[in-house]
Amino acid sequence: MDIEHDLEDLAQRALGLLGENGRIIVGITGSPGAGKTTLAKELVDHLNDGTGGRAVYLPMDGFHLANATLDRLGIHDRKGAIDTFDGWGFVALLNRVLAERGHPVYAPSFERTVDEGIAGEVAIPPEAEIVVVEGNYLLVDQEPWNRIPGLLAEAWFCETAADERLTRLVDRHTRHGRSPEDAHAWASSVDGANAILIQATRPRADLIVSGAAPTGA
Repeated sequence: MDIEHDLEDLAQRALGLLGENGRIIVGITGSPGAGKTTLAKELVDHLNDGTGGRAVYLPMDGFHLANATLDRLGIHDRKGAIDTFDGWGFVALLNRVLAERGHPVYAPSFERTVDEGIAGEVAIPPEAEIVVVEGNYLLVDQEPWNRIPGLLAEAWFCETAADERLTRLVDRHTRHGRSPEDAHAWASSVDGANAILIQATRPRADLIVSGAAPTGA
């Protein structure tokens, strides 16, 4: 498990996983603030350069439970923790991505400005060969998340130093409406607790990649 982040090397690795498969899913996981979203999007853009829609970016964040549901369950103050996602729905979607090639498969995205998922915004067309799925809990060894690795061609763990991740998280939370004090508290407590669980999944990854710096919201 080498540490690398050269986009061309990663793109060639992903293409090499295709083999005789008509479609594969490559997973990118890592702790909050590691840069996995930026890395996943850059990889998809690189794969699609001059080829049209060969690759599609698929965020796990679209499977956040709705804020109203979190309120009803009394867990809104832990949003982002593993039990605040529809894990079974996410696993079902990944199975559909691999099995259904004769029509588009639609998936939810996540909009940070409203802090909610957006149904059906991600389209995976029949011609898509590589789906790059990105999320925190792809390698967690508990139901239903432990069903995910068997659906992935490979899983890559995105790694960034803890102090840099904290800085990125505080900046993210302040840009989306929290006070600096609340942003630091959330990044340290909620995000920090999630990171402990996620970091423990690192040994299950096929490759360790260095985290990309965020390029925007």
